Amino acid sequence: QFKLIVENPEKPVASGLQVTAFVEYFPETEEDLQDRLCLLIEDDFVDIPLLGLIPYCFLEIESEISFGAVIANSKIISKEISIANRGSSPGRFKVSYDGVVPLNIEPTRGIVEPKSVKMVKVDLCTDVPRIIKEVLKVELEGRDCAEVQIQATVVQQIIKVLGVPCGNVLECINFGPVYFGSSKTEQICLYNESPECMDWVAVLEDNAIGGEMGTDLQRSTDAVLQDLSLKNRTRDVDVSTLILCIPNQGTLQPYEKSLVTLCFTPRMFKRDFGVNNSALKQDYVLFLRFEAAGNKDGYLQTLMKHPRPTELALTGSGIPVTLTFNPGPVFKFMDCFLGEQTQVLCTLKNESELLPVTFSFCKMAHFNISPEKGKIKPKSAKDVIFSFSPHQIGTFKVKQVVDIIGTGLERKNLQILKKTSFHRIYLSFIGVCKSKQKNILFKINPGLTPMISNATGWFVADGIGQCTDTAPVAMLKSNQTQIHTHQMNRSCKEDALIAFPNDRAASIRPSHRNEKYRTIFTKTERYNYIDPEFSYTDCEQLSKAAHKDYYSYFIYNLRQRRLQKDATRQFYIYNNPLNIGLKPAEGLLSPKISVTDIHKEKLQFKKVPLDENCLLTSRKLEAIGSNSSVKEITSGLSALPTSTQEKEDCNRTLTSKQLHQIVIAPSTMDFGDVCVCSITDRKLHIINYLLVHIWIKIDIEIDELQRTSPLSQVVPPLTKTHIPIVFETNTLGMFKRSFTYTINNQHCGHVLVVAKAVSVELELSAREVILNPVPGYLAEEEFRATVRVHNPRNHPAEFTWKPVITDRGNAFSVRPAKGFVEAYSDLECEVLWYPGFSSPETGEFNLCVCEGNTINLKCVAKVTVQT
Repeated sequence: QFKLIVENPEKPVASGLQVTAFVEYFPETEEDLQDRLCLLIEDDFVDIPLLGLIPYCFLEIESEISFGAVIANSKIISKEISIANRGSSPGRFKVSYDGVVPLNIEPTRGIVEPKSVKMVKVDLCTDVPRIIKEVLKVELEGRDCAEVQIQATVVQQIIKVLGVPCGNVLECINFGPVYFGSSKTEQICLYNESPECMDWVAVLEDNAIGGEMGTDLQRSTDAVLQDLSLKNRTRDVDVSTLILCIPNQGTLQPYEKSLVTLCFTPRMFKRDFGVNNSALKQDYVLFLRFEAAGNKDGYLQTLMKHPRPTELALTGSGIPVTLTFNPGPVFKFMDCFLGEQTQVLCTLKNESELLPVTFSFCKMAHFNISPEKGKIKPKSAKDVIFSFSPHQIGTFKVKQVVDIIGTGLERKNLQILKKTSFHRIYLSFIGVCKSKQKNILFKINPGLTPMISNATGWFVADGIGQCTDTAPVAMLKSNQTQIHTHQMNRSCKEDALIAFPNDRAASIRPSHRNEKYRTIFTKTERYNYIDPEFSYTDCEQLSKAAHKDYYSYFIYNLRQRRLQKDATRQFYIYNNPLNIGLKPAEGLLSPKISVTDIHKEKLQFKKVPLDENCLLTSRKLEAIGSNSSVKEITSGLSALPTSTQEKEDCNRTLTSKQLHQIVIAPSTMDFGDVCVCSITDRKLHIINYLLVHIWIKIDIEIDELQRTSPLSQVVPPLTKTHIPIVFETNTLGMFKRSFTYTINNQHCGHVLVVAKAVSVELELSAREVILNPVPGYLAEEEFRATVRVHNPRNHPAEFTWKPVITDRGNAFSVRPAKGFVEAYSDLECEVLWYPGFSSPETGEFNLCVCEGNTINLKCVAKVTVQT
């Protein structure tokens, strides 16, 4: 089968020349042949082997597909395996799988061209945590059956709470006793024990079973039952003000740890009238859970599908400050004179058995305290001396502030604890400073007359600067009397001092340069003599005025700074989302709403925006799905953001806490049994509980879901809507695919679609029908009965009744003989038997469904023989 075509040279071949020979191969059978070609070169023989091989394929396939460690989030993950053909002929392959884990393999059979590679896609649904070790059997042409190992580890995405620094798993944190108003912090470590990145958020359960707020757990059952009003009152309390989690949201990389600070700030709940609140201890038991942020199907469905999120119990007690003063709280000091001092000894006792107390006395004028600050251990006492050292004469009644120092969080950096005053106690101090009695001696002043003098101007009180008792003087306002006033001076309204009758002109000088003097009776303006040796010059007057203005401005600035600090302090007190730094109802008038306005516009629910440092609570999350909090919109939504506000909102990067307040559910859409070539839909609900717009875009590449519309929607704030997901398939079998969606073009999610594609099917109410004579008719005339045909599928079914013909024939008939049964509907069919001499009493029919099942129906006529 080999043929040599060559022309042998007659002469020797010179150097540099060549001779070409052709060998042709013409196989006659499908077998490999072997021969040899002999080449004679002068005296040497060279054997050249000839091999004739038929074309064949050589297929190779990988032996293993490893998905690695993945989380169970009901997502479809895919891997591809290659089948390479290194032969010269096309090769066929066939993949078969009979394992327990549902795998989708495409394609399951095909042809691989020579020198090419064919990719086989294997899809795995990560719906249940498990270890997968399955085997694919691949039949390769020209080779034995190959096996491909499928390996995967599907784990649950879990956050573990570890202690600091030992790293043990924590289930409970006990803050212990803490004073009301102060804070105590504990650090924990969150550990992402999963192979994928996750966004987490902390949720405080304020309606959990076993939670306690403000209850004294050491009291008897009867005492607690009598205080049921406290239980009812604490239901409306925002529990997020008691526990602070910093941070309360974030992102954890695979197997990453992150520190979280928990802060406990107990708050006293007021009880009924007559109960001493200051002496009661209040215990708290709260539960804090850490869960993955994003898609939620509700708590019940979540607990049914997945294990419970990581939950951490928080316990602590709030106790009041019990610092007593003996004597107190009113302290009366003995009367003393200027420069003297009186003291009172006071004993401070800490009545608390659990915590020490740190006190600090604020500084007050005329009073001294020693020591000003200190610390008292539980059930201990300390002596403090209060001193009254007056610096001026008078009666002093002041409130002495006693600050109780504890730990609190800084407003700017909530992770830093600082010493602050969380409680104040007020004491009353009363002290009297009397003046010393001193005899006033008068002496003759032959010189200049002072501004204040006696009636004659000769005697001056000695020691007037040290004594408040002044000598009697004849000072009189000239505009307060009209005796002997000249007519021309009647209209004088200036507030000028008078000159005394016996004063000389040379001795009169004003106390101030611009003051005017008039006579006591005629109101005539007197001459004012200014002595240049004793008076200020103009420059000195300006310097004195500038000096006075400087200190006036300095004192004014001090007052403004004090007022600004007080305003800032008041602002931080009311700086919350509800009051926004304003005192409630300060200068504001309530709007007047008429009945007409109420009828025109319905009052809508408006939610206060959440503080970033405030924890989410289970009650707030439960309100997400309530009809009273959100408005349902079924049409009229835009596919793209159009307005400026919508564009601004839809470009935002949402936090984990904000994503947790957006519900896109269900995360698994189960269509159940769906007929091929039929169309069915399910609703994908979208609830936006934020105060901003969100933009939802759905990306579907699955052929069975191409009829879904719309694929993009802008959802307004506090709005609920839905998108119909339409499913249609032409292939029988199980369907499991997932499609993705994005929020604001940044945050991704997915929805798993599950369906079972089945053919149309009909059911019969009975497989055997017994026909009895119709009442009122002769037995020889007619027998009839009915059978109900039911369609349990979602597509109309076409049917035909076909009789089974035997040797004796068939005397039965069914009406209608053919027709349609609508989806999820019933149809009554009537079976008739006409008696005759040779009519068989039994018969059979086959209910044939077009492209569906076939059911056999037996018919029996019950004939009664009359004698």
